[in-house]
Amino acid sequence: MPTHRRVTLVTLVSAVLVLGGLGGLGTPSLAAQTQTRTQLQTQNQNQPHNQHQTQTRLQTQVSSPLDVYVSPAGDDHADGSARHPVRTPPRARDLVRARTAEMQTDLTVHLAPGTYRLAQPLVLDARDSGADGHRVIWQGSGETVFSGGRQVTGWHREPGRTGLWSAPAPQGLTDTRQLYVDGVRAQRARGTVPVTLTQTATGYTASADTIARWKRPADAEFVYTSGEALWNAERNGLGQWTEPRCRIAAAQGTEITMAQPCWDNSNKRVEFPDIPGRTVSMVGPGRLTNGGRASYVENAYELLDQPGEWYLDRTARTVYYLPRHGENLARADVEAAAAEKLVDGQGTAADPVHDIAFRGLRFSYATWLSPNTPTGFSEIQAGNTITGERGWATQGLCQYVEGGTCPFASWTKMPGNVSFSYGRRIEFSDDVFAHLGAAGLDLGTGSADATVRGSVFTDISGNGLEIGGVDGRTPASGVTVTDNHLYALPREYHGGVAVLNGYTEHTTIAHNQIDHVGYSAISMGWGGWPDKIGDPATPNPSHDNAVRDNLIFDYMQMLDDGGGIYTQGLTGTSMADGEKVAGNVIHDQWGLGKSVYTDNGCTYETVEGNVLYGASYANVASRHTDYRDGLGNNDPTLVKDNWWEEGTADGDNKGLVTTGNHIMTGLSDVPADILENAGLEPAYRHLLDVSVAAPSVPEAPSRIGTSTAGPDALYVTFNPTFADGGPPVTRYTARAYDATGRQVAEQAVGAAEFKRTALLRIGGLPASGGPLTVTVTAHNAHGDSAPALASLPLAPTAATVPAAAPTGPKLRMEATAATLAWTPPAAMGDAKIVGYRVTVSDGRDPIAVTGRDALVTQPSAKAMFRVIDGLEPATSYTVTVAAVTAAGTGPAATVTATTKP
Repeated sequence: MPTHRRVTLVTLVSAVLVLGGLGGLGTPSLAAQTQTRTQLQTQNQNQPHNQHQTQTRLQTQVSSPLDVYVSPAGDDHADGSARHPVRTPPRARDLVRARTAEMQTDLTVHLAPGTYRLAQPLVLDARDSGADGHRVIWQGSGETVFSGGRQVTGWHREPGRTGLWSAPAPQGLTDTRQLYVDGVRAQRARGTVPVTLTQTATGYTASADTIARWKRPADAEFVYTSGEALWNAERNGLGQWTEPRCRIAAAQGTEITMAQPCWDNSNKRVEFPDIPGRTVSMVGPGRLTNGGRASYVENAYELLDQPGEWYLDRTARTVYYLPRHGENLARADVEAAAAEKLVDGQGTAADPVHDIAFRGLRFSYATWLSPNTPTGFSEIQAGNTITGERGWATQGLCQYVEGGTCPFASWTKMPGNVSFSYGRRIEFSDDVFAHLGAAGLDLGTGSADATVRGSVFTDISGNGLEIGGVDGRTPASGVTVTDNHLYALPREYHGGVAVLNGYTEHTTIAHNQIDHVGYSAISMGWGGWPDKIGDPATPNPSHDNAVRDNLIFDYMQMLDDGGGIYTQGLTGTSMADGEKVAGNVIHDQWGLGKSVYTDNGCTYETVEGNVLYGASYANVASRHTDYRDGLGNNDPTLVKDNWWEEGTADGDNKGLVTTGNHIMTGLSDVPADILENAGLEPAYRHLLDVSVAAPSVPEAPSRIGTSTAGPDALYVTFNPTFADGGPPVTRYTARAYDATGRQVAEQAVGAAEFKRTALLRIGGLPASGGPLTVTVTAHNAHGDSAPALASLPLAPTAATVPAAAPTGPKLRMEATAATLAWTPPAAMGDAKIVGYRVTVSDGRDPIAVTGRDALVTQPSAKAMFRVIDGLEPATSYTVTVAAVTAAGTGPAATVTATTKP
């Protein structure tokens, strides 16, 4: 596990004592971050390793004569005793099923270390439950793997293609979306769309027949990468929080026909006839934006051009792979994910499955094939999709359209590779969910009193953990999710979240560490969108849910319009039983969003005692009108006693109450017990050292954008990789290419410097040389990533017109600190904003404001803010802020205010 991810709050407290603060106007100083990592590495080296202690604790159950023993070397004709173990989990289940009536204590299924390959899922129902208050415990060793993979062997060099290897598809593998080499996820072959596309009713007309001449054009899939329109970068898709995918159905000449119903579900979403541009779903646009332009294309033999890429030719039953540096296919364990389910708990409302525990297991190498079908992946939000013929016209639209299915916003949830419905007292502890192709674990409809504790979720294609549903059936209740580490996800469906909670009751999500995720970390609730048209949020049964004491950082590293903790819709029936968000430490957001995001219809939420910093334009937001009556009030919300940078004054804005919050100038301002309490508790910090794959090069960066930096230079920004391969990313390198593909310049930047500035400047470009494209690689101790997909072409030009002055400057004053807030200029000049220059009337040096928020707030005109510390009480200060572009520093906006006595 890379040391840069080991940021527990015990270490943050220690760092505070040494380093003081956040360095004034910005995220924690580089020195503070370095000290934190160094202290924790030393701490981990000086402490005994806890993983063995955890496994020993889990294996101290009193044995029962009914226990069943399983080994990969066992025999399913054996009796399942310790001396004669069976071989497969399904056979063990059958033996358990015959013994539960005799239970007088817990019954344990002892799973020896090794890999258990599951051609079919382990299906459990009420017959497989514990009895008389006792549990059935499926006990692994920590090295016990439930695998849905098929090993790929017989590799040989492919004639005529330098560096390319091939192997026969393993028996039983008909399709897959994932391939892993020594546990490292490979990238399905991808590249830029090789033609210009013009959208039609059924697909596209291409500028040439290139795609039609591919070997298997109907295997190819267009991907529509969304996100805030930043600089010279694309904003495609169905909202900046989504990344839809649709397959090609056929390509003949220049006509490309897209697969149905994915195409219509992504382009015909019904709109209100009297509200132009407003879809009846009220979530995102009615059709793919940017003229339906695909950001890139995936899954074609012709796209195999980078190390780490693979392609399955289903017709020829051949797997192709371009090895990364250092990979030896003669020795490597190459796994193709084949099964779609590993464990499937199928209870019913009348006959639930109950009292089952899974401990010390690894769940790996499962896939999800629906996106490969004509259904595709027509995303709405958080991995929910529109499915079915004419789904665009009816699915989840309920009372708003004739024939709409109810309840409102009940779209198709991403399935879990491990799942339970109507399960009671189901436990997952000390497990690993990794190398998975859908959601990791789904505790769905009717789940009650479940526990997920001390587990690792990583390298998962979509959502990490899903709780409950929004389909109007029995809500989940009493689910406890504590002391888990979720990181480096989602890897494929980038609009997924680490923890997705639908409509639930008495759910607790506490003491988890969530870091390096592509979108929001925790998403709570659903169905609040009707407030966009003046209707109340959809009624739902949620109440008494708590999100507390979690450590969340480096989130929203790919998409936008989310948060560290994001909440939608009604959370209860009053402030007493509404959602509680308390004691969390949330910092270092990359995309456009908020630390705690109270979105449409979020009602009765309390946000109290959190530490929130490093967000783009709000720590807690936003205000929404409560349409349940005609009084014009806001959704009742309490924002209390937080430590933040936002600095909003106390007040009661028609039910939105803000009180007792503190501007933080550094971590030293925050009570040490809050910092120490957030994140993994001491007994579970060994999870930060759990390894799930061989170390490798990082995943490629994404969303490359460029802006002129003068007649011979470009500014480059991009989204950093959030899957670093194990060793931390140490630098990024940008390379510029002319129209012929010739490299004309390159420039590197350290990872820490890039985190501070969010850009690099690549100079020495040919004058009047025409448009250039830029690509970026990430580097760690194992080498360079594959290059990111290239930016759109842009020619550097002289910049002579500065941006206008920022607008709406405000000072939110406390006694010794203030928050300066402003909105980007209305007139940008002839170059993009790369930062701001702030002056304070006390004579201190001007302060350079850089970072991702300076970039992402610009095209959306979102307000941004910075903390100014070191002020004197009861003193008047004048502060100016001016935008900086390649044309220089523009005119300043000025504001004056007096600090509190």
